[in-house]
Amino acid sequence: MKQLVNAFLAVMIVAFALMYLGAWMNKSEGYSGGNTLTIYNWGDYIDPDLLTQFQKETGITVIYQTFDSNEAMLTKIEQGGTNFDLVVPSDYAIAKMKEENLLLPLDHSKLPNLSHIDPRFMNLSFDEGNRYSVPYFWGTVGIIYNPELTQGLTFKSWNDLWDSKLKNNILLLDGAREVMGMALNSLHYSLNDTSEEHLQEALKKLNALSPNVKAIVGDEIKMLLANEEAAVGLVWSGDAAEIMDENDKLNYVVPEEGSNVWADNLVIPRSAANVEGAYKFINFMLRPEVAAQNAEYVGYSTPNKDALALLPENISGDERFYPPKAITDKLEVYDNLGKRMLAHYNELFLKFKMNND
Repeated sequence: MKQLVNAFLAVMIVAFALMYLGAWMNKSEGYSGGNTLTIYNWGDYIDPDLLTQFQKETGITVIYQTFDSNEAMLTKIEQGGTNFDLVVPSDYAIAKMKEENLLLPLDHSKLPNLSHIDPRFMNLSFDEGNRYSVPYFWGTVGIIYNPELTQGLTFKSWNDLWDSKLKNNILLLDGAREVMGMALNSLHYSLNDTSEEHLQEALKKLNALSPNVKAIVGDEIKMLLANEEAAVGLVWSGDAAEIMDENDKLNYVVPEEGSNVWADNLVIPRSAANVEGAYKFINFMLRPEVAAQNAEYVGYSTPNKDALALLPENISGDERFYPPKAITDKLEVYDNLGKRMLAHYNELFLKFKMNND
């Protein structure tokens, strides 16, 4: 009997030790609340000095983890088991997270610095009233080109991409919404169009572009364009800024027919363990001097109107990345098309890709 009791005590000691180890590991991974804030963001999408500053000001330890796509982020959040306190999804992903009841509604009274956000980037279709999201960075989809290689083309219109001078000289993003949106815009349709007639017309027009398409690629598009492996690229504005830092011969433009305006936002997942810490961090990032420092480090466009006055003129005055209202009024966010229509967009894009193999 004594041996049985000793064995039971040994098992209990091991069990408690494992529980303690598990709790410690979760805390070290940022899965606990209290004095820890776990942020899930895109890679290299915040100035690390600001994380240090926030920690010093509040005493809250920040655990920073990264993802490389909205789809990867959504899968992680949907699976549960990880209490992220703050996440930075894009517009269409927020619409999906709302549908699946993954987000906490925001108490705007805890975010007094929200007043610094430009009204142009508030109350957008994916989150009317900003019930769940706070703008973080924004940008556009457009054309980057090398004037030395494009024989006088200036790309005021999407239709300039179909010019025969560009045979085998265009790189496209590997994204169904971006490429289908470009084709729809070139036909003066909405990039959220769901008319089957219009979508088939867009596919036909894309197939006519095939002789000019050198490749449909991912992240390597930045290196290829900077190294002048192609004359033209369909890119996000943030990537364009990086490419132009590497090769100042290139220029970026949003065509006159309009394009996509994307917005990445701060949200608090329903499973957050440190909601109050998340509010403190969002309000911290909304401070104009903080937003300006972050924009200068990251290189993307800030929606913080009062931060603009603190940025160097060569950044805030660059209309390629801070276009005037006349241009932004022609831009559209990606609507959540629903699973069936999104699958159809992907199917049409795949047909176009197969035509380019």
